[in-house]
Amino acid sequence: MVFHADVVVIGSGVAGALVASRVARKGATVIMMEAGPRVDRAAAVRRFQSAFPKTPESAYEQVAFAPHPESDKPYAFYAQKGPHPFSSTYLRQVGGTTWHWLGTAVRLVPADFELKSRFGLAVDWPISYADLEPWYCEAEQELEVAGDNDDDLGSPRSAPYPFPPIAQSFLDRAWRDALQESDYKVRPTPQARLSKASGDRPACHGSASCIPICPIQAKYDATIHVARAQSLGARLLTETCANFIECRPDGRVEAVRFIRSDGSTGRVFARVVCVAANGVETPRLLLASASESFPGGVANRSDQLGRNLMDHPIQLSWALTRQPVWPYRGPGATSGIENFRDLKDRSANSALRFEFGNEGWNWPTGAPESTARELALSGLRGKALDTALREQTSRHIRVAALTEQLPLASNRVTLDRTQIEKTGLPRPAICFQLDRYTVRALANAKHLHEDMFAKIGVEAFWHKDDAQGAGHIMGTARMGEDAATSVVDKDLRAHAHRNLFLVGAAVFPTGGTANPTLTIAALALRAADAVLSSLTE
Repeated sequence: MVFHADVVVIGSGVAGALVASRVARKGATVIMMEAGPRVDRAAAVRRFQSAFPKTPESAYEQVAFAPHPESDKPYAFYAQKGPHPFSSTYLRQVGGTTWHWLGTAVRLVPADFELKSRFGLAVDWPISYADLEPWYCEAEQELEVAGDNDDDLGSPRSAPYPFPPIAQSFLDRAWRDALQESDYKVRPTPQARLSKASGDRPACHGSASCIPICPIQAKYDATIHVARAQSLGARLLTETCANFIECRPDGRVEAVRFIRSDGSTGRVFARVVCVAANGVETPRLLLASASESFPGGVANRSDQLGRNLMDHPIQLSWALTRQPVWPYRGPGATSGIENFRDLKDRSANSALRFEFGNEGWNWPTGAPESTARELALSGLRGKALDTALREQTSRHIRVAALTEQLPLASNRVTLDRTQIEKTGLPRPAICFQLDRYTVRALANAKHLHEDMFAKIGVEAFWHKDDAQGAGHIMGTARMGEDAATSVVDKDLRAHAHRNLFLVGAAVFPTGGTANPTLTIAALALRAADAVLSSLTE
């Protein structure tokens, strides 16, 4: 089985879908390859509704051909090499992980691009905030972001949000009122979910199930741009896993080998190859493509491929308020605290981003089902159980602090060749450790959470002892000006392969504290222009 195209895009998440739709719009022939299947939204909603516990993956079937990691089983998919387990997950299906993302669409702040020059930490990006700002605006248009134009949240803007902000919840307003005289500035969170109907997509109905699935597609997911790319002539190959990238000795990529779920194999010959998997699957594929000419893997002459794995390790805390705050309604999170993301002393203290959850204790404890179980075990039945459940769950709150993790070469994705998937790819092995900078940030977040709880008024509070994964898998194919210390250049072209582009959060040199999807989208749109230019070379 052989295919030919101008551009082949490996992966159909937000990065791949945006590149495919942008390139197809210009008339290039495009093939998208996706290891996983299409998702039936209605079936996924039913699966989520009947699941317990309700994890980010509970709406989606495990597929033997292209399995995905699960947040409650961190050792089942990854070969964990320690010293700390890596618990962030992703999905392998059409639309990628945008199926179960929260929808938060915040920008990095300017200082995030200049950690080395401003604070003596890590590395600088090869581009500045000003370079990316027009692409942020374009990404917000593509993802139809709803936001408040009265506050740029520390990220200067040249254009307004395309949609007005999602209304703050009752719980948000309780936080805002409790913290208004403090240094904690509660602000509406920019979100890629519709505050009013657009095309055939309705406005958000507040289903409170953004993670793992929006039942009505008010929240953006990448199937929107996959469909757009297909309408422009792109071809989508589902259940088709790229498992080897063929390169000539001079570095030019010639073809991508694949295997399908039915066992058939083939190759795609393309003038340009764009790998848009994610921070684990991108290095996994490239490392598995080692050859005589490239014994360390494709795009790995610097030995940086797979290294510098980052997340936004989360301090998760929850409490029982004295007065009702009425959670479990509205989008998963509609407000946060952004003014700790651009601290003046980041050389010593990590930036922090605080997110208030509208889903009560669901994340830390599995509530409200777990609360009902505890009350029933205490002996309550019938109306007494119902009354107690309603009363207690009306007072559930939680706050999550996203911390900044610095890139470490020892935090990396490698291959465990003792276990081979049906796709022919070795199992991904993860070496992961929280550095002192991040550990201090997590401890600081606990103290700040307790201060917030005191201000809003709580009867009791709890902290997760271990850092939680944010699902923000970054850094494993970082961009840079120096080919000796990075994998791709500022246009996301591989240093050693002129017709190979890598898109997604893997290219982030540092992670800041912003949820990465909007930055992924902005970089993908910018890279799409470079892909188009390369077709004329």
